[in-house]
Amino acid sequence: MKEYTREYPLFSLCGLNCGLCPRFHTTGQSKCPGCGGEDFHLKHPSCAVINCNQKHDQVEYCYQCSSFPCKKYSCPSEMDSFITYRNVLSDFNKAMEQGLEQYKKELNEKVEILEYLLNHYNDGRRKNFYCIAVNLLTLSDLKDIMNEIDETINKQDFSLKEKIKKIVSLFEDKAKEQNIDLKLRK
Repeated sequence: MKEYTREYPLFSLCGLNCGLCPRFHTTGQSKCPGCGGEDFHLKHPSCAVINCNQKHDQVEYCYQCSSFPCKKYSCPSEMDSFITYRNVLSDFNKAMEQGLEQYKKELNEKVEILEYLLNHYNDGRRKNFYCIAVNLLTLSDLKDIMNEIDETINKQDFSLKEKIKKIVSLFEDKAKEQNIDLKLRK
């Protein structure tokens, strides 16, 4: 595939939230720049969705294509890869209903929350968990959790390990209330 660039690589052509993917938040050769980010074509030399887009309407997001929803979206995958695919259609719907700029604003807030968690409460084993949780929970739920972290957990004299355990529990409890499984589907 020739070079493929996009203005906003945090939300992919196919609807994944690249800014919430563990490979986006890593260092080294496995780091992904997000959809259409710098050197994306070198990391993903053959993306079927990009190839399809180049043959059709050449839109910024698949939901803007005249063929949407095509077979890919009318029969969505029940499997995940590094990132969950569960919210692709609902995220596309948000972008359509609220407007793309509002959706990007929400995604940017989620990315900030994820980066905060990774920078302050990652014991080297929580990146995937935080990425999935921030992706699947609503921004409102995430703000509630962040308030609880700020108001309670940060003010306690707990070890980092104890704080992480309490934070994971906050995410798990909120996910359970919403009937969300915080695991990738394999």
